[in-house]
Amino acid sequence: MPERANIDFDSVVKMIEEVSGVSGDSVRKDSLLVEDLDIDSLTMVEIAFNLQREIGIEIPDEKLADVRTPQDLHDLLINGDH
Repeated sequence: MPERANIDFDSVVKMIEEVSGVSGDSVRKDSLLVEDLDIDSLTMVEIAFNLQREIGIEIPDEKLADVRTPQDLHDLLINGDH
């Protein structure tokens, strides 16, 4: 059975803000990471790496490639789809 992470959406937003410099106020669940928030792939990898380290799980690169929104990332972390 896949491991489930215990992380709230606000923690995902905080990490996006810390790594990318994007204001947390502008991050919505449905914001497009690339188009709306101007987060490039390298920054996305850094966000995911920091979240993985913080909660102690690993997300396969192929799963991370499907992440388009902060909600996608949160769902990936909490649903144990890694």
